[in-house]
Amino acid sequence: MHTWYEKAVFYHMYPLGMLGAPKQNTETEAAGRFEELNQWIPHIRDLGCTAIYIGPLFESSTHGYDTRDYKLVDRRLGTNEDFKAFVSLCHQSGIQVVVDGVFNHTGREFFAFKSLQEQGEGSPYRDWYRGVNFGWGSPLGDRFSYDAWQGHFELPCLNLQNPAVKDYLFDVIRFWIEEFDIDGIRLDCANVLDFQFMKDMRRATEGMKKDFWLMGEVIHGDYARWVNPEMLHSVTNYELHKSLYSGFNDHNFFEIAHNVRRLESIHRKLYTFVDNHDEDRIASKLRDKEHLFPIYLCLFTLPGIPSIYYGGEWAVPGTRTRTSDEALRPALDAKQDAELHCDLTDQISLLGKIHQENPEYHDGVYQELLLTNRQYAFARRAEKSICITAVNNDSQEAVITVPVPIKADTAEDLVNGGTLPIEGGKVTLTLEANGGTVLKIRED
Repeated sequence: MHTWYEKAVFYHMYPLGMLGAPKQNTETEAAGRFEELNQWIPHIRDLGCTAIYIGPLFESSTHGYDTRDYKLVDRRLGTNEDFKAFVSLCHQSGIQVVVDGVFNHTGREFFAFKSLQEQGEGSPYRDWYRGVNFGWGSPLGDRFSYDAWQGHFELPCLNLQNPAVKDYLFDVIRFWIEEFDIDGIRLDCANVLDFQFMKDMRRATEGMKKDFWLMGEVIHGDYARWVNPEMLHSVTNYELHKSLYSGFNDHNFFEIAHNVRRLESIHRKLYTFVDNHDEDRIASKLRDKEHLFPIYLCLFTLPGIPSIYYGGEWAVPGTRTRTSDEALRPALDAKQDAELHCDLTDQISLLGKIHQENPEYHDGVYQELLLTNRQYAFARRAEKSICITAVNNDSQEAVITVPVPIKADTAEDLVNGGTLPIEGGKVTLTLEANGGTVLKIRED
């Protein structure tokens, strides 16, 4: 039996942006924006998604990652009761819910930091933050200095080696599970989190909820250091993200295939994506917009747990500037599907269905079958069947002959319909310009 996350197709929501919430949290009353968020659930289900990663969610001062209160939903979105109802509606639709765990740092309005500001060396929380030094002040005018995330002093770093901090944060997770019934956490800045902290978290959460999923944000490094039986179940596969868009832009499928081979030992567990709330949208990154379908075809059929970033299904563009990520996080409404719906929307919906319905994509071994700069074919193997993806990044039609690594007479085309003959252990395919398909083949 597979766990829910091994079979999942994710939909990634950045709620403060989606709902057009104010940039600064100066509200006194909770807003009622979850009504709008609830309307996304049928749309997400129609796309073939079975899980949502939503965040940041908890009470913060500005962009969501400067936490003010870990046990309160950001009032710019709504109340705790509103979020509880949202999770319940998701579960009723067969959708799991994963939230942001921002545990590397807090905002300056978090109670422990405010205590430090007010009581100085006499604060009972003086050891809750890293690098606290009362010998000099901070750039923001505090009477003490402290370690800040990447030099951003509005984000003081927690001391995750302090047992009291650990106990507090694990209690927060228990609260989220008991109060909201969440199914997992995406750990912000996992690449800089204390390893022992993550090991202790894995042990603690295993007893809190069955199949509770821990996924970490890791950009560079050996992913196997984080993804293992002692620590996290998954991390963000930024390496594949980079090789996908540059592989298409440079007409170089070798880069993608090399990356998949390199991550052979753990690639089925990694969280894969073509864009997210920190990266330029794929519709802006690709030089040729005709590559949108084939890049999503690769995303959904290469090893990994695929994710769509909200608006991606409508080919929404967006490029960050040196000072702002706002263009990546636009206000959108589920009702806009009526105006923004395009061929890509239907193609992603089909790919979500294919990923869901074929067990080859949940733990199937990857096998490269054909590779040139502009054409690429690979298989994902189950016990008595395989799925073959064939993809073309050329602006011309391509005819390719692909070896079939199991004994069979016909192949079913899951994208275009119909069947193709297998002759002499090979199948010949005509791929449209900037197109591709998936073949399902059952062993004779």
